[in-house]
Amino acid sequence: MRRLEVGMVMEPSAGYTARLAAEIEAMGFDALLCPDTQCLSPDPWGQLSLAAARTTRLFLGTGVTNPVTRDSSVTAGALATLQIESGGRARCGIGRGDSSAAHIGRRNATTAELRSYVEQVRGYLRGEEVMRGDTASRMRWIQPGDFPAVPIDLACTGPATIRMAADVADRVSFAVGSAPERISWALGILHARLAETGRDRSTLRVGAYINLVCDPDERRAIDLGRMISGMVAHFAGMRNSPTEHLPPQLKTLAVQMKSGYDMARHAQHDGTHLGMVDDAFVDWFSICGPPAKCLERLQHLVGLGLDHINVLGGSPVPAPHGERQAGLVRQTRLFAERVLPGLR
Repeated sequence: MRRLEVGMVMEPSAGYTARLAAEIEAMGFDALLCPDTQCLSPDPWGQLSLAAARTTRLFLGTGVTNPVTRDSSVTAGALATLQIESGGRARCGIGRGDSSAAHIGRRNATTAELRSYVEQVRGYLRGEEVMRGDTASRMRWIQPGDFPAVPIDLACTGPATIRMAADVADRVSFAVGSAPERISWALGILHARLAETGRDRSTLRVGAYINLVCDPDERRAIDLGRMISGMVAHFAGMRNSPTEHLPPQLKTLAVQMKSGYDMARHAQHDGTHLGMVDDAFVDWFSICGPPAKCLERLQHLVGLGLDHINVLGGSPVPAPHGERQAGLVRQTRLFAERVLPGLR
């Protein structure tokens, strides 16, 4: 059996990331993932390299970067640098792009564009030539075998992206919420595609971004989990995303999110769309409550066949940015002390 890997998602914040990464490592987490969304948080790559100098075993990567705002050669160069600086602890989380694209007036990438991007990044990291139109491009400072391969982790919400990830990813991380039926649905699509192609499941690590707030006060936990619940629900209701496959609890909200999501307050606690996200939905779509409840629900999800989970938590501190991340880490300490050992 594979050891369950538990990561934490935290926005990078200048002056905070390296110190908080050391705390996250000491708390027993296996990985720190930082979103790459330039209008909402500082640049992740420099912060992750600083975190590498303050940690010894923590895997470090993006959760997630995208093909819209970063050329594949730029991402490959950043990954190679982090892989060297960290002694082989880099991870590359990639998605289609959401807030990073929306805040500069761009659309997110298609599934086909995401697949091409993954193949280009992987080629650059191997020191190979990558054809960019008519131009043969390569990273001249990278030679094959210079450093260990960087795992490519695809964040997946819809069926087309899950199937593509089953073909090309080293790791798959579902972003479908924390309800067991949603994880089961995503696993079913993945396993069906693996059966079609003949790829061995053991060659792929499969996990999920889990919306979770651990707090002795369940009422407080649900309030803190509302923002992250609305954000992840929005991924299912992005423009042009299919909704016919969604369960009733999510479908109604996802359709509303297509036109009613407050992107200007993405990942903020005052988003106007949060009025659509009621307590019952938060409790179904996320894991919010005391340690015993969190452990029981997580054990169920892991038992479905997950190799890793990445915790998307909530912070009781809305601003400023750095203190919000510090508040997130403090809020997550109870999970680390009371839930994490039981998962292991």
